[in-house]
Amino acid sequence: MTAVFHNSLLFLLSCSLTGKEALSHFPSLGPSTNSAQGKVHVKQCDLLKLSRKQKRLCRREPGLAETLRDAIRLGIMECQYQFRSERWNCSLEGRTSLLKRGFKETAFLYAVSSAALTHSLARACSAGRMERCTCDDSPDLENRKAWQWGVCGDNLKYSTKFLKKFLGQKRIGKDLRAKVDIHNTNVGIKAVKNGLKTTCKCHGVSGSCAVRTCWKQLSPFHEIGRLLKLRYDDAVKVFSTTNDAVGHSELAGPQRHSHSPKHPASPRSTDLVYVEDSPSFCRPSKYSLGTAGRTCSREGNCDSMCCGRGYNTQSRLVTFSCHCQVQWCCYVECQQCMQEEVVYSCKQ
Repeated sequence: MTAVFHNSLLFLLSCSLTGKEALSHFPSLGPSTNSAQGKVHVKQCDLLKLSRKQKRLCRREPGLAETLRDAIRLGIMECQYQFRSERWNCSLEGRTSLLKRGFKETAFLYAVSSAALTHSLARACSAGRMERCTCDDSPDLENRKAWQWGVCGDNLKYSTKFLKKFLGQKRIGKDLRAKVDIHNTNVGIKAVKNGLKTTCKCHGVSGSCAVRTCWKQLSPFHEIGRLLKLRYDDAVKVFSTTNDAVGHSELAGPQRHSHSPKHPASPRSTDLVYVEDSPSFCRPSKYSLGTAGRTCSREGNCDSMCCGRGYNTQSRLVTFSCHCQVQWCCYVECQQCMQEEVVYSCKQ
């Protein structure tokens, strides 16, 4: 098993996804001397549940600890948004147990976490929050000119290179679970890469394009999260098979568009993969709190969310702003209106 890689990302996943990590209690890097900021940065690195090698890298990279915290928040928020209408809603409860299994949900957690790390590192570089990297320096774009116009490209090249070094991803090993975790991690990184786009801006008199500068820009993370959720919906169940040509084991799954299941196919590099079927998540377990009390949409997901137990209907009055008008000068004046709202929630 590739213990170095597997444990490295598991460190970040487990500390970030259980809600018990020290990340939310970091001291602020406010205005102070460089020496004081350096001491705070080292303290932030020491608070993180990292391997010895990762802590060394963290201490040498001012701004990294804050970026890791941002990445963790980004991954958690996106996961909860994408699964807000599912039985498993990416809650903090049960994630430690979930990460020890090979479910589809585990696959998504690895992918969205590596994507959030990649995205946050690239953005931190372009925002000047990391000392050892700066704007994207792709040779095919006029990034220096873009920088002169006040634009800074997201540095995905540095982000992916540093992340692989930080996670220690060098060799795959023979263990099926390690192969699956590495594959899903790479799916997350690839999703960020595929979302990289070239943005151009014209400069000149009266909007003419006498001078045009271009730079690399990452897609909003919501788009990456939506893509990974689609990958989750179409995730492939895999097993380990030996490749006689090269003499080592590989991931294999059902043959696509074929009536010959005897010949398994390798999953695509963009597929999320898993090794065991997920629980129903209907009842409380070590993986989730179940769906009792969860709100649902009667016309949409109540039947699935409530697992056949039915749902309660409750009416309540809600207050909202209405009949808004712009007043001179310069504010908006609204009245307060009330309306009845019906809420549906799953029965016990």
